[in-house]
Amino acid sequence: MMTRMIPAAAMLAACSAPPAALASDNEAKRTITVNGQGQVFAEPDMAVLRIGVVTAGADAKAALSANSASLQATIDNLKAMDVDAKDIQTSGLSISPQYKYNSSNRRTSQINGYEARNGVTVKLRDLDKAGEIVDASVGAGANSLNGFSFTFADPAPLYDAARIDAVKQAQTRAKLLADAAGVNLGALLTIQDGYASIREADAVVARGVQFESASAPIETGESSVSASVTLVYAIE
Repeated sequence: MMTRMIPAAAMLAACSAPPAALASDNEAKRTITVNGQGQVFAEPDMAVLRIGVVTAGADAKAALSANSASLQATIDNLKAMDVDAKDIQTSGLSISPQYKYNSSNRRTSQINGYEARNGVTVKLRDLDKAGEIVDASVGAGANSLNGFSFTFADPAPLYDAARIDAVKQAQTRAKLLADAAGVNLGALLTIQDGYASIREADAVVARGVQFESASAPIETGESSVSASVTLVYAIE
């Protein structure tokens, strides 16, 4: 059986460690960890509109040609209404066959034409014109509404406010837990930033719905921004 030899220097260092230092190490392990969730509300200053065009044709080329023409007219209309080109982004293009099933045998079918879908995601920075733009887009050729939500052009200040609120809530929770446990809070040892997110207010419940007219009033309401932090305190 082999015996591991411990260097004399290491033994001397361990034996000579002052009791106060060892006690300090033990105390450092006594901590309270708390999470804080902050939230702020503000009126949105930007909307995100997702509109598209759905067309049908006898073949894929015909369906795509009709779709491209209607979508281009929609995009031209958006630009004519002072929507910046950088705020218009193509969000999807698909062409799929449409089947006609045999009335006597649903397992058999044949292609009965093609359907083309394409859309754009549009940032609307002038909310006063949002309803007008939606209505004009329908008139220009869009016939599919895939979503309309509110957000913030610059959420950074709101994220900061939510983080400050999260820290305050965590501090309050730490004091509550310490008092309940009959101990005193020591120094704040670590702060860990957590998630930060925007809860966008969705102005449209139904998505992917085809429509023929808009002219609906649009109210911005409020959207919320949330953030979380984790604080670790020493216990005195």
